[in-house]
Amino acid sequence: MKKAAAILVLATLGALAGEAMAQQQGPWLVRARVVNIDPANKSDAGGPLALPANAITVSSKAIPEVDISYFLTPNIAAELILTYPQEHDVYLSGSKIGTFKHLPPTLTVQYHFAPAAQFSPYVGAGVNYTNISKVNLLNGGATLDNHSFGLALQAGVDFKLDKNWLLNLDVKKVQIRSDVYSGGATISRVKVDPLLVGLGVGYRF
Repeated sequence: MKKAAAILVLATLGALAGEAMAQQQGPWLVRARVVNIDPANKSDAGGPLALPANAITVSSKAIPEVDISYFLTPNIAAELILTYPQEHDVYLSGSKIGTFKHLPPTLTVQYHFAPAAQFSPYVGAGVNYTNISKVNLLNGGATLDNHSFGLALQAGVDFKLDKNWLLNLDVKKVQIRSDVYSGGATISRVKVDPLLVGLGVGYRF
């Protein structure tokens, strides 16, 4: 009986120590990731050009990403995800028709399941704003919306290397959508909706 009580006391102290460690950590976490953007590449059929479904596609690419997190509590953090304007190729039925640039800052709120553990998974949800610029489609014969607002879902895991440094794996699904215009008419609606898979390092302070 005494042995069982001692084990219970030690387990309780361990849990309290883990919670205290989580509290003692600084609230800021900065990560740098390499992220692969894999667009869903869905577009509406019809319009004045009678385009088939999914005729318009956007290129995949790898990009650098920086995110800044602030822990409101040991378990809950807000994260701002940033990069610089990224250029993508646009294709119509497999043939390149031009390019555009997009800047997609995203803000999520995360729940960290085990913030004091070495292996710390989390999930998040939030909003994405994408600014679309430098559109050059069909030699100026077509254009896109300048702005896109959408939802963002996120899941990932931090693997702590020491008190401050960690490795990170992060997956996001983001809504990015735009109408495509030509001659003043809407010819299709493109749902880029990329899946973003990132791998990087972080520093907690």
